[in-house]
Amino acid sequence: MGALNKSLLGLMLCVVLAGCGGKALRWEPRVHVVRSGDTLQAIAFRYRIDARELAAWNRIDNPDLLFPGRKLRLSPPAGFKHPVKSSSGPPGATAPAAAVDPSQPAPKWQWPSGGPLIAQFGDTTSLGRGLDIGGKRGDFVLAAAPGRVVYRGSGLLGYGKLIILKHNESYLSAYGHNDALLVSEGESVTGGQRIGKMGIGPGDRAVLHFEIRIKGKPVDPQQYLPARQ
Repeated sequence: MGALNKSLLGLMLCVVLAGCGGKALRWEPRVHVVRSGDTLQAIAFRYRIDARELAAWNRIDNPDLLFPGRKLRLSPPAGFKHPVKSSSGPPGATAPAAAVDPSQPAPKWQWPSGGPLIAQFGDTTSLGRGLDIGGKRGDFVLAAAPGRVVYRGSGLLGYGKLIILKHNESYLSAYGHNDALLVSEGESVTGGQRIGKMGIGPGDRAVLHFEIRIKGKPVDPQQYLPARQ
């Protein structure tokens, strides 16, 4: 191999490895270009961002007015400061780890399906962001808590036909790989209401992918769901 080719190869390796220090670069998008059918909640869900933060970073007052072609930044602009919330607790007191926002209590959760658990939070055999629950194609998928449908569609890669429920300003739940969607965007649902039918997921088997997210971040649903009998 000639000296020039060796130099080019070395340069390419330096691009792949961060500063030639041995750590692989992780590419993350800086902006999202709005497409037809996108919603603020779905975009935030896709990138694991709190929808309120996404709106603030992009000065969005009305999330219903998202036009195709608009570029949304996925990180805070320089100098951006989060509003400081006052605390009613005594000086020096720290909130429990589970208390994400005292004004936004956790919903009373229930299992969205009674089928067997086939993948847990963090499993590499699944999306790793929730639970995979088995069953039969066409089994009803239930709302895990009361809420409002903020997304229904198939625009998020890897989730198939997806429903996202907003329970309050902190909590979302998501239901992927549906065969049929039984609710409409904007509809309010009750806990235990039939919102979809289980479809076929990875491995050509019937499965429901279920997630709970707090301020956009996935958490282990088993820490919130009741123990199974």
